[in-house]
Amino acid sequence: MEKIKAGVIGATGYAGVELVRLLLSHPNVELAAISSKSFEGQDIADIYPSLHNILQMVLCGQEETIQKSDVVFGSLPHGLSEQFARMCVDQNKVYIDLGADFRLYDEADYQQWYKLSYNDKALHELSVYAMPEVNREEIKGKKIIGNPGCYPTSISLGLMPLLKAGLVEENSIIIDSKSGVTGAGRGLSQNTHYPDCNEAFSPYKIASHRHTPEIEQNLSRMAGKKVTVTFVPHLLPVNRGIVSTMYMRLKETQTLAKLHALYESAYQNEPFVRVLPQGEIANLKNVKYSNYCDISLHLDERTNRVIVVSAIDNMVKGAAGQAIQNMNLVFGLQETTGLMMIPPAF
Repeated sequence: MEKIKAGVIGATGYAGVELVRLLLSHPNVELAAISSKSFEGQDIADIYPSLHNILQMVLCGQEETIQKSDVVFGSLPHGLSEQFARMCVDQNKVYIDLGADFRLYDEADYQQWYKLSYNDKALHELSVYAMPEVNREEIKGKKIIGNPGCYPTSISLGLMPLLKAGLVEENSIIIDSKSGVTGAGRGLSQNTHYPDCNEAFSPYKIASHRHTPEIEQNLSRMAGKKVTVTFVPHLLPVNRGIVSTMYMRLKETQTLAKLHALYESAYQNEPFVRVLPQGEIANLKNVKYSNYCDISLHLDERTNRVIVVSAIDNMVKGAAGQAIQNMNLVFGLQETTGLMMIPPAF
């Protein structure tokens, strides 16, 4: 089989360089071109010395990256992807957007939370929001892929079985998520400055984070009715990883064994979702550098609440790894190809 030529726009950001790292190990992919507006003309190994003697590639322009590629990954801030998606569609190429521009079905939500509108509305009719464990069949053969956000991935996978089974009160959901600093991107801000985030731990954007409409969109589709949540993210003083702890009131009394069996059945054929044995607790150290999502279930019988803990690597399953998982589906490859990294033990 001829190798798929892949390009990365925004290759020097954290998610972008993670894409580069993973694509270099993919047996069916040739990394054809990489671009960066800030570092155009420079060798990526000079920016990320970990790539020395592995990849010596000069960062070119975005249009050149598209021309050289069969699939283009856009690792960009919101508001920038429509123009590149249009170029790809016009050239019969695949565009996988790791930003927010193709995640929300309702433009009004995008306008409210991102303060922008869809300029090329026809593109959004061609796109699909792509979380393989949720809508695998819709992804195959699509030309524009909206790759999910990191928080919504951990939360959606953590809650899907309960919501599909209709076991919890849909408007009782409280989500407490913690992310490593890479989730904020490579650009420095005050709260990610070392003296501010080291030896510190605090919530941010309380009940106002831009992933909220994506989370509610996903959970509402799963439940078949409108779901609203209270979502509070926190910044962990670690490089990577997300742990989401979710609290819900059960509609009827359930046993932990029954809930655990529900999850095991729901995810028994999913290669990247691991439902942990009863009594274990999901921990981000056990998913680092991997495409796995670990889920643990807990029951507070006194309050009739079920508690779900979900852990992912925000740079892999929450970004680059899931994007490659989607690429595999689009191109008809085995979904796990290039993604069977084993998490380190410590």
